Amino acid sequence: MGHAHSKKLPKEDLDFLIQNTNFSEKQIKAWYKGFMRDCPTGQLTRDKFLEVYSSFFPNGNAEKFCYHVFRTFDGDNSGKIDFREFLLAINITSAGNPEQKLEWAFQMYDVNGDGFIEPTEMIEIISAIYSMVGPNITGNDYTISPEQRTEEIFAKMDLNQDGLLSNEEFIKGCLSDQFLFQMLTADNDPI
Repeated sequence: MGHAHSKKLPKEDLDFLIQNTNFSEKQIKAWYKGFMRDCPTGQLTRDKFLEVYSSFFPNGNAEKFCYHVFRTFDGDNSGKIDFREFLLAINITSAGNPEQKLEWAFQMYDVNGDGFIEPTEMIEIISAIYSMVGPNITGNDYTISPEQRTEEIFAKMDLNQDGLLSNEEFIKGCLSDQFLFQMLTADNDPI
């Protein structure tokens, strides 16, 4: 994707990110400086990503959830995240509008990439979130199993009752239900 091997952000990458993110040139350069400090090769590996991401969730196991976030960030499926992929994902997850966040979340929940979320895929992600946040979380009901949570979500969102959630059903369901939006995009805190 990008030319992250040099120490200076290539002009074409800078121009691309100015056009495709909400960040200013100054912000992009600051992000790049930090990215290169943490990833001198210009590539963020899955292990480094897990190391950094896990530090945000000291009471749980972030490995499974991290795998899915990494997979979604890794747009070209190279097994590494370059600076362009990193900043595009950060832009969506931090500064994106609700539809952009939901498009990104849909990609994460659509584990096999077939354009639909199956119940088993949602159970997998919800289970990973439960593992990540640990047992002592307040504010949400974690006594509901991932399977029960998935049943509730599908009952609300699966409009054509085909046992699958399309991108349209997922986005429409989340936009019409603030709790689902927050839960499925981890907008406040994960599920």
